[in-house]
Parts: sequence; structure tokens; C-alpha cells
Amino acid sequence: MQNKGLIKVFAILFGLVSLYQLSFTFFANGVETKAKEYAKANVKDNSGRALAELERKYLDSVANKEVVNLGFTEFTYNQISSQEMNLGLDLKGGINAILQVSVKDILLGLSNGSKNEVFVEALKKADEAQKDSQDDYLDLFFNQFESLSNGNVKLSDPSIFGTKALREKIDLNKTDAEVKDVLRQEINTSVTTAFDVLRSRIDKFGVVQPNIQRIGTSGRIQVELPGAKDIDRVKKLLESTAELQFWEVFTNADVIGYLSQANVKSLELLNKKEEAAKETTNAADSTKSDSKINELLGEEEAKEKAKKSLFSYLSVNGSAVSPQIGYAKVLDTAQVNKLLKSKELRALLPRNLRYVKFLWDYKPITPKEKPGEEKTEDADFIALYAMKGNRAGTAQIEGDVIGDANQDFHPTKANQPVVNMQMNSAGTKLWAKMTTENSGKFVAVVLDDYVYTAPSVDEPILSGNTMISGGSMTVNEAKDIATVLKAGKLPAPARIIEAQVVGPSLGQEAINASMWSFALAIVLVLLWMMLYYGKAGAFANIALVVNILLIFGALASFNAVLTLPGIAGIILTIGMSVDANVIIFERIKEGLNSGNDLMTSVNEGFSIKGALSAIIDANITTLLTGFILYAFGTGPIQGFALTLIIGIFTSLFTAVFITRLFIDGVVEKGGSLTFNTGVSKNWFTNISMDFLSKRKVAYIVSGALIAAGIVSMLTIGLKQGVDFKGGRSYLVRFEQDMKANEVGEALKSVFGSAPEVKTYGSANQLKITTVFKIEEKTKEVDEEVQAALYKGLKPYLGTLDYESFKPGFERLENQGGIMSYMKVDPTIADDIKRSALWAVLGSLIVVFLYILLRFRKVAFSIGAVVAVFHDVLVVLGVFSLLYKFMPFDMEIGQSFIAAILTVVGYSLNDTVVIFDRIREYADKSDSLTANLVDRALSSTLGRTINTSLTTLLVMLAIFFFGGDSIKGFMFALIVGVVVGTYSSLFVATPIMFDVAKKNEKK
Repeated sequence: MQNKGLIKVFAILFGLVSLYQLSFTFFANGVETKAKEYAKANVKDNSGRALAELERKYLDSVANKEVVNLGFTEFTYNQISSQEMNLGLDLKGGINAILQVSVKDILLGLSNGSKNEVFVEALKKADEAQKDSQDDYLDLFFNQFESLSNGNVKLSDPSIFGTKALREKIDLNKTDAEVKDVLRQEINTSVTTAFDVLRSRIDKFGVVQPNIQRIGTSGRIQVELPGAKDIDRVKKLLESTAELQFWEVFTNADVIGYLSQANVKSLELLNKKEEAAKETTNAADSTKSDSKINELLGEEEAKEKAKKSLFSYLSVNGSAVSPQIGYAKVLDTAQVNKLLKSKELRALLPRNLRYVKFLWDYKPITPKEKPGEEKTEDADFIALYAMKGNRAGTAQIEGDVIGDANQDFHPTKANQPVVNMQMNSAGTKLWAKMTTENSGKFVAVVLDDYVYTAPSVDEPILSGNTMISGGSMTVNEAKDIATVLKAGKLPAPARIIEAQVVGPSLGQEAINASMWSFALAIVLVLLWMMLYYGKAGAFANIALVVNILLIFGALASFNAVLTLPGIAGIILTIGMSVDANVIIFERIKEGLNSGNDLMTSVNEGFSIKGALSAIIDANITTLLTGFILYAFGTGPIQGFALTLIIGIFTSLFTAVFITRLFIDGVVEKGGSLTFNTGVSKNWFTNISMDFLSKRKVAYIVSGALIAAGIVSMLTIGLKQGVDFKGGRSYLVRFEQDMKANEVGEALKSVFGSAPEVKTYGSANQLKITTVFKIEEKTKEVDEEVQAALYKGLKPYLGTLDYESFKPGFERLENQGGIMSYMKVDPTIADDIKRSALWAVLGSLIVVFLYILLRFRKVAFSIGAVVAVFHDVLVVLGVFSLLYKFMPFDMEIGQSFIAAILTVVGYSLNDTVVIFDRIREYADKSDSLTANLVDRALSSTLGRTINTSLTTLLVMLAIFFFGGDSIKGFMFALIVGVVVGTYSSLFVATPIMFDVAKKNEKK
């Protein structure tokens, strides 16, 4: 081998750079371990939140202090943490969310809230169409507008987009096509602004190595915050529009008369609904229904239920004059809103209250618990305010009037956090006017339709300075309010349409499990290579260890994210690295067996005509699969694809060059290498099998397997994951073993129908999947569903309160609660499914073209693609047949598609090696004969079995010891490897031979 010195230099440099990059992770982990120890030693309130705050306090204290001194340079914690390896959510915990910027709200803003009937109806129909369409909302709106206007109303109409704000871009002479281009540009600008605003907020949040990126032109923004623990705080930060408003306020004395009338009217309304419900029930089964009600509620309770009214949910504030007009339990706010917005109650409003706007306080009030009294979540209550609205529904001061904002403490109330705001010149004038006119009255500071403070104005404020000072505001809340105000207002609401939350406890468990499986897989491979190839196997093992070092070093250098599937990808590349050495060693053995000396055999084994051609072909097909996975995947799937891609390059370098450095060293010194041991010496030698003679049997077996799978998919179906069908999925841990069917029945009362409940891993963990309220679009709905889940599970949770039940913070020992959570809107679920389909089809097309280009014969491409289709259908069939019986998750989702594409890559890898040998034999023969193909298959059988066994050993290690969340993924790979090995021998090659013979006859 030429340029050995250069290769040694590169290998040493790459190794040193990798060790240097990984050292930051080592040192950062040391500091973070000390932070955890400090938190546990000093915590008083033994909760996940308290531990997290103390950890953050410790890390903040050493952020800019020297924590590493290498003699020639020093590093602070901030410096090493910014360069440590990025861990994904499944290893570190945190939140990964996709936000949808509301295009509808942008259109409403551009039209200045147009009331044009055609415009309003087009928006309404676009909303309906979006539920069943994959098109962008803007295109749906354009289609509906064209259909409704019928050419009689133009988009440039002054009542729609021909407004003063857009007069420089849109006039009456503009055609609809020209206006559409302007609107597309405006919406793109708005989404870009939203992206910049969110990035500014996230940068100030304090999470190490956050990731935010736009997804195409869809108006979607992906945000990943590994290590984030306060999930509620993150959601508020992301979804807050930062729409600041200042309102004049009605007092409780101003509205008490109206509320009393509304209460009487609501009694009538609720009674009518109760009677209607009774009539419907009686029509179905009167006697049975009445007896059930009487049994469950009793006669008196049933009568009392019929007497519900507004005051059943809202307690009117009858004390001294106050801006708080009443209080309601948090769980009852939806019912109060519904009643106060009903047309029947709005019709009772007197002239001075005609445009009143009811808003809630931003934070519930929790009553102080009495000694020995158990805290209940429904005891929390929240204050209601009444704003002085107008016909337009706008506040007295609104818009971007804030020049600066910062968190501070109240000047007279010790340690009370506040937000100081400085208004710009326009805001200062408006604020001075408003406080002058309302001297002695109340004004409210409202952010995103929540009242943060409603102080009494003692005297006019002329300076433009004001303060938000909610009584129970925390320092973090004050910081976040200041952050969103300084970052600016979102041009339109952004709603989380897909979210994945993983608690740090689950992440740590995943790391521990993956490290065990990783170590075991490596040990098994190292032992196998030593057993099979002896001294040459030891050289391959050294190359393998270097390969692992380079992969992790590359991931750390490129700031790539390491995920659980990513670790699986690394372990898979270990198998591929071994595969390359196996192909080379088998070639060298063939040379030695044919009588060549060691040097000649080694040179031939490492040559293009020897093993290198097959190695390159096999790795390119897998590389193409990796690129497709990376292009179409998101989150953990991209992590898997990235490690696969990096691993292919490092595997080629180490298997071909590092291994040869050691082998050439032995050859040049006149040493001997046999490439086997006393145990493996006669394995897979002198094999001669008639593979093609058995192809009809193989066709029947494969046909039966595929037919059974298709029948199962058509009848039983496949278990689609949340990311393919939409919904919410919670992984909940309990302090005791649970029965899934019992919990499902218990949750029926809160969800309306029984959710899907299945034991996940250990018997004290359940995976609960529901579509309850998944179609609702409000920001509060996620919290409502989570609260309903807690209510339904409360009998099984002991003393665990709602805050501790939520996902995010670290779990104390044996503490239950939500370990992870996933939500996917049905609209984005359809997009994910479509992308997955294109990924699979795209990989098949690319592979077909590559093999056609490489082997120059259609027969080879057809054989390979048919085998791949065969493998995919068999794996799908196995999942359809077994998902109800296996004790682990076998959902069809993004991870499964990644597994399918990996199976495609592996199967092709195996097939290409065999095809390469067939082509080599065919080049020395006049025609492609059955005997020639059988000899090629027999000669590669040792390599095929060897590689399959090592890969299976690796995958079985991950499957049994790699954690519950990856079992379904690994099971698909295991089935794929077995089926792929079989199809390479008994499907791809026979199909190729039969097609080639038919072509010869033609």
C-alpha cells in the first residue's frame, strides 16, 4: 500500500482531534455531576422542580469560572458546555416542538380585519378544507375565494387587501394573480419575523445548545430544547404572542346587576339542556337510564344537578370595590366562558356594558392547606375581570408601545419580582392620557388576553414608565415576560401542532440502558472476530475501536445530536465495518487457498478487482438510503441517519486503511497470517450448493409469507403510531404494578371513550394514547387533556399532586407521573405519513438506478428491487400479525420507517456483494449459467453468514438491553436482517437469473 506514512499521520491527527472534542463532554459531565450532588445535598422541598432550580443555581455560579486547566489553556463551564456532545431528547430529556404560524391570522391582519362576506366565507371554507387536505392554507384560501367570488370580487378590493397599509403594493388595478404574489411575500416575511422573534426568546431562555429551524415554506418552525425541564414555562414562551394591551376596567359594583340577571337566565338555559339530554336518554332506554342516575346520584343530587346556574361556577366578589368581579375554579372556567359568550346572556347586557370583554387572571390562586388536609387540584381558583371594550373590540392602548422591559424587584415590597417597562414616545403620550382620565380608577395590564395586574391609578403617570407586578409572580415568570416583550410581538399566533416531551429521568435510564447494550455489542463482535480470524481479527478489532472513536469525535466536532436511534445507527455501522473486513479477509483466504503467497493474496484482497469493488458498491447503496432518511426524517430519525452516514465514511477508512497498516506490517516482516483459528479453520470451506434448483420452493415460501402478511394487513391492519394518525400519547409510571384494561375503563369517564392503554416495559408503566379533543385548536386544550388524565388516574397515584404528575422535572426514587409525552395534530400526521411514503419509494428508485448504472443490466436492478419489496412486505406482515401479542410497542411510525429503510440498505448491501461476485465470474464466461450463479453464491456464503451473525449479535444485544423505547425499532431490524439475508440468496439472485435468461431468449 502506498502513502502509508500519510495515512498514519491522518489516523493519528483524526484520533487526537476526536479525543480533544470528546474531552469537553467528559469535563462537562463532571461539573454537571457535581451540580446534581449539590442539589441533592441542599434540597429542602424534595421535588423535581426544587432539584432543578438548585442544579441551575450551581451551574450559574460556575458559568464563567475556570473549571478545567490543561496547563496551556483554561476553560470555563460555559465554554466546555457549548462544545460538549449534543444529546437528543430521548437521552437528555427536554422538548421538541413544531409550531404552526397561523396564516389565517396573518391574512386577517393584512386585510385589517375585513368583514367582506366573500373573504370571511372563504376563510371559513379554507378552515374546513384543511382538515382533509395536504395543501398549504394559503392555496386553500385562494381556491375557495375564486370559487365564491366567481370573478365578481377581486382580492385587491378596498374592503379586502386594498387597504391603506398595503396601498404601495396593492391597488385596484392589480389582478388576483399579482395580489397572490404579494400575499405570498408578505406571509413569508411574517413567518421569518416569527422565526426571528422565537429565536430571540429561546436564546435568552438559558438552555444549552438549543435548535430552531424553519420547515420549508409551510409556515412551520421546529424548536428543540434538550435539557429543558419546566415544560409549562417553555410552552408559554413559545406560544405567547406577546400582545400587550392596557384596558380600562369595570369594577365588581359596575357588573353585579348584570351578573345577577345572567344567573337567572343561565338557570333557564342549563335546565333546557338538561331536559333535552333526559329526553334523548329516555328515548334510548328510559327505565334503565333513570335507574342508573338514581343509583349513582340519588334523587336529591339529580335534582340539584338540574339547578346549575352561572353562580354554580362563578362566585361573585361582593366585597369592597375591586377590579376582580368574581372567582371560579380553574376547571370551571371553560363553562363560565361558554355561558358569558352565549347570545342569550349577551342580550341582557345594558348599554354601558354592551362591549364588555371578560378576561381571567394569568395565574390561579391556591388556597392555603389546613394541617392534615389533602390538597386537591380543583380547589385552585382564578379571578375574573371585565374590560371596558368598544365596537371594534380594541384596547385603549395596544400594539408595540414598549421600548424596553426588564425583570426587577418591587421598590417597596421586599423580594417581590416585577417587570419594569419603558414605553416609546407614542406609548408615553397614550399612557399619560389614559392614567389622567382614570385617576382614582382601575386599569389593567393584559398580555395575550390574560390580566397580569389591575392597579388603582393614584395619579397620572407622565413618564411612560409602568410596572407589571402580579402578587404571586415568580422571578422566572418575570424574566419570561420581559423576554417576550423585548423580543417583540409575533405577527400571528403560533400554535404547537407536534410536541415530544421526555423527562430527564427517562433520558438517564435510556443512557444507562444504551451504554450497557453498546458495551455488550462491542464485546460480542470483538470476541467473534478473534474467534473466527485470530490475529487478523485482532487487527480488525483495533480498527473497529478507532472507528468508534472517530464516529463520536465527528459527532462532537459537527455539533450533531446523538439520539437513541443514533446509538443504534453507530452499532449498525460497527456491523458494517466488520462486514468490510470480512469481505477482505475472505478474499485473502481464497487467494491463500488457491496457492498464492501472503503478499499477493493481501494485495488482491484489498484491490478493486478483489474486495474493494464489492465494499464500495455495498456502502454506496447504504449511503444513499442514509441520505434519503436524513432528507425526509425529523428529530431522532435524522440523528439515526447522520450517525449512519458518518459511520459509513469512518468504517471505510478504518476497515480498508487502518486494518491494512497492521497486516502489511506483518507481511513486510515476513510473519504469517492464516485468517482463521483452529476452531474456525474448516468453517464454510468447500461449499457447493445448488441454490437455483430450489428457487421454485423459495418462490412458494416467499409468496405464502407475503400473502399471509397482506391478508393480515387487510383484516387486522397495522398499529399506527401517534405520529401517523394524530393524537396524544403519554408514558405514565406508577408506584405499583397496573392492569391496562382496568385503567382504560377508569379513563373512559374523563375522555368520553376508553383510550388505548398498554403495558410499556415494566408492569408499573403504561402507554396511554387518546384522540380526546385533538381537533380543538386552543392553547389551553393540552393542559385540559393533561388535567383530565390526572383526574382519571388519581385513584392510582396516591398522594402525587398535579404539579409533580406533569412531565419535565426529574422523578424522585419510585415516584410516578408522566415520563414522556407526544402530541401530533391530525394535519401534520398526514404530512409525516406522506413524507414517509416518499422516502421509501425514493430509496427504491434511487437504488434501482444505481444498480442499473453499476451493473449495466436491468436484470440485476429488477432482482434487487423485487427482493427489497419482498423484505418490506414480510416485515410489514410480521408487524401486522404480531403487534397484538408482543410485550413491546410495534407501532408504525417514523422510527419504523427508519427501520424499513435500514432493512432496505442492509438487504441491498448483501445483494450487491453477491451480484458483484456473479458479475466477476460472468466476465470470465460466455454466458450466465445456473452453475456459474451457484458457484458465486457458494463462494460468498461464508461472508454472508458471518456478516449476518455479527450484525444479529449486535442487534440482539440492543434489543434485549437497549431500553423499552427502541425495542420495536430493533425488532423490525432483526426481522429485516434475517429476511434480507434469505432474500439475497433465494429471491434477488433467482429473480435476476430468470429475468436475464428471458432477455437472452428475446
